[in-house]
Amino acid sequence: MDSSSAQMQDLILVTREPGGIAFVTLNRPKSLNSLTRSMITDLARAFKSLNKDASVRVIVITGSGRAFCSGIDLTAAEDVFKGDVKDVESDPVAQMERCTKPIIGAIGGFAVTAGFEIALSCDILVASKGAKFMDTHARFGIFPSWGLSQKLSRIIGPNRAREVSLTAMPVTAEQAERWGLVNHVVEGSELLQKAREIAEAIIKNNQDMVMRYKSVINDGFKFDLAHALALEKERGHDYYNGMTKEQFKKMQDFIGGRVSSRPSSKL
Repeated sequence: MDSSSAQMQDLILVTREPGGIAFVTLNRPKSLNSLTRSMITDLARAFKSLNKDASVRVIVITGSGRAFCSGIDLTAAEDVFKGDVKDVESDPVAQMERCTKPIIGAIGGFAVTAGFEIALSCDILVASKGAKFMDTHARFGIFPSWGLSQKLSRIIGPNRAREVSLTAMPVTAEQAERWGLVNHVVEGSELLQKAREIAEAIIKNNQDMVMRYKSVINDGFKFDLAHALALEKERGHDYYNGMTKEQFKKMQDFIGGRVSSRPSSKL
């Protein structure tokens, strides 16, 4: 990675690469990347900054050491939980949800409670073998405020989500993949490489459409199917109505070039 990388702070490392990939690393390995109040604020600022950076096309978030994120640092719990949970400027999950760029979570080790919620805010998840997801809100008497109580059930189903959250049971990477929570499970040594491969595949596509597509998927998921389909129709209509003849010509030329460059089928 480029040695001239920008850093929000030593505990939140941000690295921008020339090809358009940015890496955000939770860097408090001796404490299993547990989050302090300042780390939470800096993580929110990092995503807000990367979203505004036109050179960044995909963001990968990961953790250093043996864990992705073990949750909130409970030694600073009062400072964290009595803060303004409605302040989106200092809320990393809110900033991740607002981010128009695709976010890939590279999960190594534990993703616990707040770490689980950060993982759920990613668009694509890659986990290493041995990674575990765990919700300990009920165990420690912490009320969820970063979306775990609502998002998890929409991904793995309400019955599974209730069991995960009410028992505080750990979910292995392999189980998470079977349930549709994780996209890929790889060896720990291959974690960042797999995340990079996915990021590079995304970057090859039309950047504007990648962001629009992410938006309509994520926004549509908040509605029932009928309203989500109507949303797609509406945005598609607005998109094509806004295109000029020159833009249509460029699209046709691009598609034509892609088709003619493909090898002929053997079928």
